[in-house]
Order: sequence, then C-alpha cells, then structure tokens
Amino acid sequence: MKGLVVKNTGSWYTVRTDDGQLLDCKIKGNFRLKGIRTTNPVAVGDRVEVNEEGWIVAIEDRRNYIIRKSINLSKQSHIIAANVDQAFLVVTVVNPQTSTTFIDRFLASAEAYRVPVVLVFNKTDLLDDDLQRYQEAVVNLYETIGYECRQVSAQTGSGIDELRHLMAGKITLLSGNSGVGKSTLINKLVPGVNLRTAEISDAHNMGMHTTTFSEMIPLTANGHEPIAGYLIDTPGIKGFGTFDMEPEEITGYFKDIFHFSKDCRFSNCTHTHEPGCAVLKAVEDHYIAESRYQSYLSMLDDKEEGKYREAQ
Repeated sequence: MKGLVVKNTGSWYTVRTDDGQLLDCKIKGNFRLKGIRTTNPVAVGDRVEVNEEGWIVAIEDRRNYIIRKSINLSKQSHIIAANVDQAFLVVTVVNPQTSTTFIDRFLASAEAYRVPVVLVFNKTDLLDDDLQRYQEAVVNLYETIGYECRQVSAQTGSGIDELRHLMAGKITLLSGNSGVGKSTLINKLVPGVNLRTAEISDAHNMGMHTTTFSEMIPLTANGHEPIAGYLIDTPGIKGFGTFDMEPEEITGYFKDIFHFSKDCRFSNCTHTHEPGCAVLKAVEDHYIAESRYQSYLSMLDDKEEGKYREAQ
C-alpha cells in the first residue's frame, strides 16, 4: 500500500494512502537512508510504502528536500519536508526583525536542494513610513536578485488572496523564524484550520514556538475533497547550517555572487582576497549588496571552522 506522509509526531507518522485512508504508522529502528546523516529518515512529504501491520517499509526517491540543523545533534541534520513545489519564507522587518543573514542562509539552502522560494513579508500593518521604506529596500534587493516577494498582513488579510493563488495545485512549505506570524497566516490561508497562535515574548522580541512537528494541511474547496494542494506547516527555525555543502559550492547557491564569479581571474577563487576577483569588485561597486556578501562569508566560515552558526 502506497501513500503520502502528511504528519510527523516524533516516532509516529500519519500516512494518507492513495485510496484516502489516514493511517498512523511507525518505522523500524534499522530503517535508514544511505548518504544522509539525518535524525528523521522519513519526512513529511515523502511517498512511502506501508505494510498491513502499519510499518513503513520503503520510501520513494525524493525530487527535493530541505533540511536544517538537528536541535540536539550538532553534526546531524533534520529534514523539514520533502517533495515540495515551493517554499514561502515568512519574514518580518519588525516584531521581530528577520535578519538578512537568516534570509540568505535559507535561500542558499533552498537553492542547494532545488526548492523555489517566495519571500513573504508579513505584518505590513505594523509599519510606519520609515519601516515601510526599509522593507521596500529589502524587497527591491531580493527582487533584483531574482526572488519573488510578496508584502502581506495576516492580521488584516491584505495580500492573502494573491498567496492563495500561488499555492493552488502545489505543495508549499511555509517556514520562518518563530514569531513572524506563520500560524496566523495559515489560519487566513486555510479557513477552518484554526491553528494555535502565540504572543511575541516582550523580553527578547522573539516568537514562542506554537508548532512542534511538521504537518501537511490539505487545500480543498470549502473543506471538501478533492485536495488541490498542500500547505506544510513547520516549527519556527532559528538558523541554517551548510550541510552537505563544500566551500567551493556555496558560491553557486548565491545567484548574484555566482553571476559575477564567472569573470574571476582564477577558477578556484574563494572571493575573499584573490587578485582579479570579480566578486570583490562587484561588492566594491555596489552591484552585490554588502549584506549578501557578508552572508556568503559567514557560510564559508562555517565550513572552515567545521561548525554551525545560527543566524538570528
């Protein structure tokens, strides 16, 4: 029996079978995928085979996936979701402010695993004139690089219909820091789902986790079949590391840096100090944003020091 993993609650996986049943399944302890050091061999979005006893016995090849650092095991990754058509990265310029380093690391990770990204700027209702100008500048930066950006307010509903249109017929991963309003946004995008929301912590201006495990929320017309896509709700994420990336590959995951790197004097240029580096010249001439270049350097630093750094 084959089906789709639609929810992960630790040791249990909910599988929607091809004939529409929802089964609670488990995996055997020795079920591991070759080549990926991960804490969860099966992820939401995986196509799997289930036997009559409710054990997941096989997983189909993934067309893509996206990972983050495991919370407890520093040298292992955690697969957030597999087989997605696109990711919505929800960001905010206030309450809390999403750093460009976090955005860039997410974008680089998504590029590495072939996941298209739309940047969703939420909480536009909280912006004064200065913050609106700042947000427009950030939007302009990422649109110039080639990323689609949408400015919305989950609170007022502004821009929600446009997002719903982008989701139609697709599997969409929704991600972002805690506190950016993902649950409120999902409640607006999928009427009737009623996810729990939390207030922003005043002490640190950070969001408090309301989602513990990833889950695929079916998109249906008026809550009825057939399913016209899925929205994957994920726990709030603090940072992304450079898993399965070699230092020389990182350039390729920054579209703007890669564009100029082809003109470097040396083919193995690291874009940090070499003479004739077209990337350094582009940064100096403001064709590459300083924030993007610093994000690139921070990811290089991860690999050089053999560690992972959170992007707050």
